[in-house]
Amino acid sequence: MSRSRYVITEPDRPHFLTCTVVEWLPIFTRPEAVAIVLGSWEHLRRTDGFRLYGYVVLENHLHFIGHAPRLDRCVARFKSFTARSLIDLLQQHNAQTLLKRFAFAKKAHKRDRDHQVWQEGSHAELILSDEMMREKLEYIHNNPVKRGYVDRPEYWRYSSARNYLGSEGLIAIDPWH
Repeated sequence: MSRSRYVITEPDRPHFLTCTVVEWLPIFTRPEAVAIVLGSWEHLRRTDGFRLYGYVVLENHLHFIGHAPRLDRCVARFKSFTARSLIDLLQQHNAQTLLKRFAFAKKAHKRDRDHQVWQEGSHAELILSDEMMREKLEYIHNNPVKRGYVDRPEYWRYSSARNYLGSEGLIAIDPWH
């Protein structure tokens, strides 16, 4: 039985994914924390044939559209690596309040770790058409606008909106047509 009704149904096709921090804790408030996420995506692009079509990182969750020969494995590696790295970062900064919350959130059956950063699952939705891809990219890029953080999508630093306007973003993406 899967943990979520949102599963990567066709791991070789693009999917819209959401990864949420447990308890919606605001872990991505420091540039170093976001750099871990961006670096992980860059690594997957170099090593696993991962294609990143769009992304946004907010304080407690992120959305992205990705594609890889084994997207399910890429997402698992992404979540595992970023969780370990984020816990290390929090320990370096002695962020005891967050560390205690992540320790409390750890599932009792998880014996291979002391903390849990990500909620189970990734809310994966298969991209079925060009129209759906455009809708999901628009949703991703407008997320910070809807939240009132910025007036225009390209003003949000941690997003691929700039890439789609022909400007340089924080990381390279694989633009959709």
